[in-house]
Amino acid sequence: MSAPRPVTGVRSLGAQHGPDREGERAPAPGAKPPEAAPLVERVTHHDVPEICALYKRVWDTPPAPGTPAELLKSWQPTPLEFTSWMEGVTYFAARRGGRLVGVIGCEVDHGSCRLVNLAVDAEARRQGIATALVAAGVEWGRHANAAEVWAEALARFTAVAELFKHLEFTECGFLRRHDWGEDVRLFERLL
Repeated sequence: MSAPRPVTGVRSLGAQHGPDREGERAPAPGAKPPEAAPLVERVTHHDVPEICALYKRVWDTPPAPGTPAELLKSWQPTPLEFTSWMEGVTYFAARRGGRLVGVIGCEVDHGSCRLVNLAVDAEARRQGIATALVAAGVEWGRHANAAEVWAEALARFTAVAELFKHLEFTECGFLRRHDWGEDVRLFERLL
């Protein structure tokens, strides 16, 4: 039996509302029940092998033709490499049904919080996992009295840009050929 994990208190942006609440309708007969909100917890060293396996699953297949092999390799850390990523960075993992389906890092420095290394399992995308992880990062920034939260995304990942915009981030910059020759978009959200 593993040791209990510290819980951040952030479960998801969607509250745990059920159809039994006053004023809400029950789902139609035969309708698929809504997915349970993901459990978002602070990562411990016990989670490292599972997190490395998640990064490998996410980045094993190139997300888009032409993505540099060096870039993909840099996003698939070994357990030793990920342990070094944890220095000065707080990581949160999202689980659904006990399975790790997403991860994000939060680095607080000089009054700003930077979100890093966001990854969501392909089978769990468009189910609120990234939203819950970003919410945990924003909450961590608030907890650390950061004035802003910022993030970056490869320009080719338009879905990530739309996610940040949906979560009240503003696009604030563009770096040409920044990450292994890839263009990068910068986003910020004032707290």
